[in-house]
Amino acid sequence: MSPPPPPVLSVSGLTSGYGEVPVVRDISIEVGASEIVTIIGPNGAGKSTVLKAIFGLLRTWDGQVQLDGTSITGLPPERLVRQGIGYVPQTENIFSSLTIRENLAIGGFTRATGLAERIDWVFALFPVLAERPNERASRLSGGQRQTLAIGRALMLEPRLLMLDEPSASLSPIMLQTVFENVVEINRRGTAILMVEQNARQALSISHRGYVLANGINRLTGPAADLLASDEVRRLYLGE
Repeated sequence: MSPPPPPVLSVSGLTSGYGEVPVVRDISIEVGASEIVTIIGPNGAGKSTVLKAIFGLLRTWDGQVQLDGTSITGLPPERLVRQGIGYVPQTENIFSSLTIRENLAIGGFTRATGLAERIDWVFALFPVLAERPNERASRLSGGQRQTLAIGRALMLEPRLLMLDEPSASLSPIMLQTVFENVVEINRRGTAILMVEQNARQALSISHRGYVLANGINRLTGPAADLLASDEVRRLYLGE
């Protein structure tokens, strides 16, 4: 019997931070090729720091990051994008002065061919963007901006999409729409690693979850088990 394929993302012993101050220590995370994995935890736990370190925006002080079994530790973002990782930061994730179509075109800047076809693919996935492709992004609502940011990250057909607080500051209706989009993206073959403050909603669509507190892994397991855990509900879901 052949061995199982490696996870699309494997993080082991990751330590990183800002300046000389460590924010996360000895973090280990795995994301399977068909999974949605969510990181939850209180404010200041280091959730966003983990994503930034994986994506090369922060220096990895210790530990290893692998993509499909190959080390990508310390590689800069521009190389990681080409190797198959998409990243949507919580803020400043679109070009407000450009149109929807121009934002998507910039997202596909390294494509040698198929740019127009990929834009059409994103429009088919997100009809709200297709309705007004020449609208300036500055005129979009918060939920539409987040949809555009995710669409732009999909332009290079990433194997792994990392989302930092995709539902932040959204209305309940748009929050639900964003989570439905995440499920559909995953259904179409992209693995998802997501940081979320809306822990209950995020875990409800996830396969597995990690709970961070004070910069370290506190709990991990199937998302359904974390939702059912009295400790998680009491400490991290506000119940």
